[in-house]
Amino acid sequence: MNDIVLSAQGVRKRFGETEVLKGIDLQVAAGEVLCVIGPSGSGKSTLLRCFNHLEKIDAGRIRIDGELVGYEQHGPSGTVLRERRPRDIRRQRERIGMVFQRFHLFPHRTAVQNVMEGPLVVKGRPRARAERQARELLDRVGLGDRADHYPAQLSGGQQQRVAIARALAMEPTLMLFDEPTSALDPELVGEVLGVMRDLARSGMTMIVVTHEMGFAREAGDRVLFMDQGAVVEEGRPERVFGEPRHERTRAFLSTVL
Repeated sequence: MNDIVLSAQGVRKRFGETEVLKGIDLQVAAGEVLCVIGPSGSGKSTLLRCFNHLEKIDAGRIRIDGELVGYEQHGPSGTVLRERRPRDIRRQRERIGMVFQRFHLFPHRTAVQNVMEGPLVVKGRPRARAERQARELLDRVGLGDRADHYPAQLSGGQQQRVAIARALAMEPTLMLFDEPTSALDPELVGEVLGVMRDLARSGMTMIVVTHEMGFAREAGDRVLFMDQGAVVEEGRPERVFGEPRHERTRAFLSTVL
């Protein structure tokens, strides 16, 4: 895990008078699974959305595979930043798959049609190739027999697995998961986490914002604890969960474990 897929330096984000990210420094290596935990309102989801420029940062730098996300450097010393053109931002986002709390599937399209959409429209793939890939991905997430079902005919867990397949169809360098099980009934959580564990074992680079401490402990290579817009603690799961060094981490874990 020597190649750095994502790096963040001094990332700050403010909403009005509230600073929600307070100078985040972070690196994620190829093949690494980073699990981000912390209380609600600590800035976890905002940080994730900054990684693919869904939120514009106020200071700092974010790079994917060494390329500055969302901005271009100008001036003799490269200190002047200008936002990239929309088509260039879309190109960058093709390399970053994202799975949200809500599934955001097209209700009038079948599972396979939802998964095909990105490769067809964004990448210009031939329809036959896009459909073949979509069916293979649905089979990979355990939904090969549901490919021709509409979202309304699928459970919440099945819809989220379609959303994962849809993100994978773009062949991303990095997968971002924003609390992907938080909108699911408890009995459906396991099937989604199972797919995510399989992805982790396959070597996919992943950043997972999650309240599922068992997943973070078992599947994470590294755990990062955030509170009030800052990184309080990070390390191997067995160390963070077994021997947390900061009182704030200990207090949080005592409420969720």
